[in-house]
Amino acid sequence: MTREAKSVRYPIRLLRYWFGQQLLRVECERAGRPLDVAEIGVHVGQMLEFVRSAQQGISYGRWTAVDAVMRRERLTEAGYSDFQEANLEDPKFKLNHEYDTAILLHVLEHLFEPEDVLKKIAENIRPGGSLIGGFPVVPGPLAAIRQEQVRRTAKPMGHVSVFSPARVRRMAVYAGLEVEFMSGAFLMRSKGSPLENSAAWMRLNLLWGRLFPGWPGEIYWLMRKPL
Repeated sequence: MTREAKSVRYPIRLLRYWFGQQLLRVECERAGRPLDVAEIGVHVGQMLEFVRSAQQGISYGRWTAVDAVMRRERLTEAGYSDFQEANLEDPKFKLNHEYDTAILLHVLEHLFEPEDVLKKIAENIRPGGSLIGGFPVVPGPLAAIRQEQVRRTAKPMGHVSVFSPARVRRMAVYAGLEVEFMSGAFLMRSKGSPLENSAAWMRLNLLWGRLFPGWPGEIYWLMRKPL
């Protein structure tokens, strides 16, 4: 966590890790055993560091870091036990092992063909397992227009795909999955505001996101692979 994030009680930016951690906790309770986890697009390991700091009943065996640029020393320090260096858009990309859960936080928006990548990842998820993910979201009617805009101006490694709740559901069907949970994250970004110290404000944001998942902001989801 940055010093800025640590200075407030409910930093909006960390909701991405909170959603991932909460959904993973439910998966652990459901399985009743340690999970094998693949995290796709790990950067420097923020997700696992958040999980370890929360200490809320999440047990795991293998936790694999999958990324195009592997910072092994930093990721080992963060707690990763396994590594796969991979270009997700390589036609030959495939996970090296089978997993109970894959985590994809803020990675699919950087891919030109996110549906195909999601489908490949799902192939190595065990029956009954899950994919947990999230990314920026816009209302359905605006998604195609916005995607054309971002692709014209995208910088290397920038955002090139835009998502709506409807697209999340279509992605799940394409990959042979079922959407079990989907929620927006917030009504309004309040980074640096005193509102980030208010539990009531955080609850309002989460309620709004649940009611209006396509509200411009971020969306988080869990897709289940049928038994």
